[in-house]
Amino acid sequence: MAKYTIGLDYGSDSVRSLIVNVETGEEVASVVFNYPRWQKQMYCDAPNNQFRQHPKDYLEGLEYTIVEALKQAPEGVAENVVGISVDTTGSTPVAVDEKGTPLSLTAGFEENPNAMFVLWKDHTAVKEAEEINQLAKKWEIDFTKYEGGIYSSEWFWAKLLHVIREDAAVYRAAYSWVEHCDWIPAVITGDTNPKTLKRSRCAAGHKAMWHEAFDGLPSEEFLTALDPMLAGLRDRLFKETFTCDVAAGTLSEEWAQKLGLSTDVVVGVGAFDAHLGAVGAEIEPYYLSKVMGTSTCDMLIAPADEVGENVVAGICGQVDGSIVPGMVGLEAGQSAFGDIYAWFKRVLEWPMKNILAESTLIDEATKQKLMDETSDKIIAKLSEEAAKIPIGESGVVALDWMNGRRTPDANQALKGAIAGLNLGSDAPRIFRALVEATAFGSRAINDRFISEGVRIDGVIALGGVAKKSPLVMQIVADVLDMPIKVARSEQACALGSAMAAAVAAGVYANTSEAQKNMGGGIETEYHPIPENVEKYKVLYEKYQKFGKFVEFDFTA
Repeated sequence: MAKYTIGLDYGSDSVRSLIVNVETGEEVASVVFNYPRWQKQMYCDAPNNQFRQHPKDYLEGLEYTIVEALKQAPEGVAENVVGISVDTTGSTPVAVDEKGTPLSLTAGFEENPNAMFVLWKDHTAVKEAEEINQLAKKWEIDFTKYEGGIYSSEWFWAKLLHVIREDAAVYRAAYSWVEHCDWIPAVITGDTNPKTLKRSRCAAGHKAMWHEAFDGLPSEEFLTALDPMLAGLRDRLFKETFTCDVAAGTLSEEWAQKLGLSTDVVVGVGAFDAHLGAVGAEIEPYYLSKVMGTSTCDMLIAPADEVGENVVAGICGQVDGSIVPGMVGLEAGQSAFGDIYAWFKRVLEWPMKNILAESTLIDEATKQKLMDETSDKIIAKLSEEAAKIPIGESGVVALDWMNGRRTPDANQALKGAIAGLNLGSDAPRIFRALVEATAFGSRAINDRFISEGVRIDGVIALGGVAKKSPLVMQIVADVLDMPIKVARSEQACALGSAMAAAVAAGVYANTSEAQKNMGGGIETEYHPIPENVEKYKVLYEKYQKFGKFVEFDFTA
């Protein structure tokens, strides 16, 4: 009988379970669950950059998607599932008690956002991140060294410090903190003890300043100098970390029963969604893997002996084994990509949702149908019209910092901006400028890798934007002046998790073997158009000058 693994992929808005045949890579069943509380934007305060998620959304989605996917799968699949691996957003940590239970699942904290998972794009900790950076530069050891030299408000220590300063009750009740990608495997294996559950190398190395050279996490002296409130926490966290080819354990009796699986099913150590997405898209050394969705995550892998002592400045870190075990993983990315297009869509929707909604000329059902149909077509129509506009014709230039800048050189306090507007600047022209801005942000990342001595031999793209928008992909190819291959799998992150599960379960000896047998290959390829490349070189210079003005003059 064929063997199967399940890739459990937690994104920003939903969770997906994907069942994959480990011998052929056939994706036999897939189910998505949208987080109900998140859909209502409960516990969030967008104007203040607060984005929190309730663990119940995660647990309900876990059970629903796996059970339903198994129902859809052919008879006999459930009995032959050998492994499950999990990927999640990150850094998305939560305060837990001594048993490893998120505080929001305990009495008195059920509706407290500070007791919930702090989503990756929560930027409430800008002040704390800056304090970490200032102290690190004065310290004998720069603990941000392997994280690009700049700590971000999107990351572990800044977030937890902000929460405990803001909420005395959470501070008193929190025994430890756990990343989302560590908590889910801990739950389904039955070991949520913060001191014994297996912690992800990619989460710890890229977001928590963990490194073997530091003997683990930053020193107690550094942490207490940062804030005395952190005293003793280091000992309640972790020292050892694990790569995604390691088993976290096997399914507990409780979860085996809930899911309809065997207690022999191996559960792999968790990792971040983008990292396992790169695995699913068959990343190879010196090929930039771009996960292009609400944000981007840009990843490279390289042999450790070739990276040597080279430390790349201004990225999201380099960690041995973080993406592909046995390779050094280097991560960069943009804090907003598709989110910028979604923001512009919401701006255009405002009259429809706030004026048409009040109209008494048509009935409610017709009104809702009209709004839904219009909303669904906005991005497609903008893309169609934007494609007709010659490069540079509008004079509009934008910055892609609507959610701050992740890389190069993290600065989450930055804001987006648009310049060159006139009375002829219509929606398609502004939209095209926003798309070009996201492409220029991608170019800045490539330039940083190359200037720091890391070559890029090619680009592999995955994610919703890569699959759905030829306009965006062609502009990015032109701006980067590089061909871009788009991975065939619709669910590269979940597929990467399924591959990791196959390795953790012992079906394959390493990630490379799993990729060869389970990979979906390339769907399409975009090639740069020479005349566009030259025109975009001019616009990219304008983007850079505009960026310097906004960052160093306007925000001063």
